[in-house]
Amino acid sequence: MISFPFSASKSMAAAAANPFLLLRHSHALRALTTAKTSLGFPNSHCRIPILPLLHSNRFDKIIAKEIPSTIVYEDEKVLAFRDISPQAPVHVLVIPKFRDGLTQLSKAEPRHAEILGHLLYAAKIVAEKEGIQDGFRVVINNGPDACQSVYHLHLHILGKRPMKWPPG
Repeated sequence: MISFPFSASKSMAAAAANPFLLLRHSHALRALTTAKTSLGFPNSHCRIPILPLLHSNRFDKIIAKEIPSTIVYEDEKVLAFRDISPQAPVHVLVIPKFRDGLTQLSKAEPRHAEILGHLLYAAKIVAEKEGIQDGFRVVINNGPDACQSVYHLHLHILGKRPMKWPPG
């Protein structure tokens, strides 16, 4: 069960009982925005982390082909598609088709070892398909401080532009 600090409104409690109320009632979204600081999400430049509360997210809908995407690679375990807001000439996301609680890397457990390895192998395949195998970056944003906006573990494959160090 999700618990919220006392400063959160009654809408937050209702959202905890039925997370889809967040999408249907704008006052619940305003309450979450208000509660953002008290929940410990200080970075205003990041999106509000409401997606962990939802049973389904936009990546689930892409996997189910309910939302269109430009698929670059797909196998029985992963799906790779172009980012809708690319940060490089090549910007592809690689996601596991079955989340199995893997909303972010910090949630990984021993049972996730195989899919984590497969995600990296799929990144290599995507790099080859995109012609960037000699220079690309793999990025995983983990949590609100890293600006993770969709809570379904995903790898960003970036290429065809010079990368700087340190990143970020």
